[in-house]
Amino acid sequence: MIKKLFLLFTLLVSVNILFADDINVWKKSTLNQILERGELRVGLEPGYMPFEMKDKKGRVIGYDVDLAKEMAKAMGVQLKIIPTAFDGIIAGLLTNKFDVIIAGMTITQQRNLKINFSEPYLVVGQTVLLNKNYKDEIKEAKDLDNAKYTITAKLGQTGEIVARKFFKNAQINTFDTEAEAVAEVLNKKAVAFINDQPYNAMFMDAKGKDKLIHMDKPLTYEPLAFAIKKGDPDFLNWLNNFLRQVKEDKVQDTYQRLYDKWFIDTSWLEKVQ
Repeated sequence: MIKKLFLLFTLLVSVNILFADDINVWKKSTLNQILERGELRVGLEPGYMPFEMKDKKGRVIGYDVDLAKEMAKAMGVQLKIIPTAFDGIIAGLLTNKFDVIIAGMTITQQRNLKINFSEPYLVVGQTVLLNKNYKDEIKEAKDLDNAKYTITAKLGQTGEIVARKFFKNAQINTFDTEAEAVAEVLNKKAVAFINDQPYNAMFMDAKGKDKLIHMDKPLTYEPLAFAIKKGDPDFLNWLNNFLRQVKEDKVQDTYQRLYDKWFIDTSWLEKVQ
């Protein structure tokens, strides 16, 4: 009898410890801190059309910004956008400068060693913007792999990784912003620019007509996702359920509405700096 009581007592203690651990995990979770703070802090870098950029009044707008607004609304909190240079954005997350990265960030195994990703909210690929003067000698992307060609990309983004992987013989020059990198191609200082397909398509429509050729066959498969700190299952669960709801709810149709607004309709280009 005493042995049975001891086993029952041990079991109850174990259950209480597990329950207490679960409560502690929730209290420490980013999601709980957001709710207590009443504010969702989002890290991104303006300048990546159409995901995040500044309008003529200096306000940050874009697909990711609208998605973040929907996220904050679903949480019942205020949204705070924290502009951050992309090459330091993971460090910013890890040092608690913001709660989540929503910045057109591609899931990569290297990044995944440091941070966790939600399910993808969009899938893109890297494409090439080619100076039109080279249309006769460069028929497909592989033709760029030549020492006589200079290719540009934004520092630290997937475009740089892809450029160095696929075009080992070419000269790869990197820049702090997409605008600086693609300007080299417009000014005939480089042959091609590598970046995400949506950005390249938007740039073609805005400034690339009659000057560039969009080689729009994707070189890669790149899922874009929200990024959070490791060890935060409650926040990750919420983000994935949020995405599922946004994508599948055809009554609100938020997912398609935002996609059409930023990737189909290009009238927003008139508002951009």
